[in-house]
Amino acid sequence: MSTFLLSLCFDGTDYHGWQVQDNAVSVQGTLHRALRVLDETAPIPRGCSRTDAGVHARIFCCTVRTERVWETDALVRALNGNLPRSIRVLSAQPVPATFHPQYDCLGKQYAYQIWNGAVENPFLLRYAHWERRALDAEQLSQLAQPLIGAHDFAAFCAAGGETKSTVRTITRADFARRGDLVTFTVAADGFLYNMVRILAGTLLQAHLQPDKVGDIRTILASGKRENAGVTLPPQGLFLEKVCYLQGNYEGGHV
Repeated sequence: MSTFLLSLCFDGTDYHGWQVQDNAVSVQGTLHRALRVLDETAPIPRGCSRTDAGVHARIFCCTVRTERVWETDALVRALNGNLPRSIRVLSAQPVPATFHPQYDCLGKQYAYQIWNGAVENPFLLRYAHWERRALDAEQLSQLAQPLIGAHDFAAFCAAGGETKSTVRTITRADFARRGDLVTFTVAADGFLYNMVRILAGTLLQAHLQPDKVGDIRTILASGKRENAGVTLPPQGLFLEKVCYLQGNYEGGHV
């Protein structure tokens, strides 16, 4: 069988995350059905990570296997012809059968979008968290700096995660404003269950309600989820980059 690494983008609003679930529509299941139209023997795709219900991806990498011979451009067109418009295959490239999109991944970058206007934006209901209180992106970036480096992020992991170690290395954590849209960008060698949404919620609370959330360094050292802040809702979260081998890539480059 031939193995291809796909770069996808998707609007996660109508999906219960990437992974196939009983009695729920998932991105993985939807892609598999499209692939089975082309090759009924094709096994289920493998993804670079799980995503929660409602989370989006500007780039998501996965592998598919097929017994048919495909030119990459033809495979992209054929899959897109059988997928809903909320999921698009951006590119495909052949990889060895031993390649694994999750275990061979060196890091990812996420963005969390916050609409910081006095009035909720109806066009961003599916793509941003609304916070009416004024935010200072520079101060938020300063609050995020203690997260840079290798730390035990147990305090920023929701119950139910499946991981042997809660140590991760963050290489970027900052906020930027463009008009009323404030974006939290964070890159790391890996992420824990709900980690980005908890980080974003904790930083917002530390900025807006410092009496309710302690110092970020103290929260990290405690290792206790109850010491961190709220988990922001999923619709503001986007997977932006996936890294394989050298460098940060906006897609499945190997």
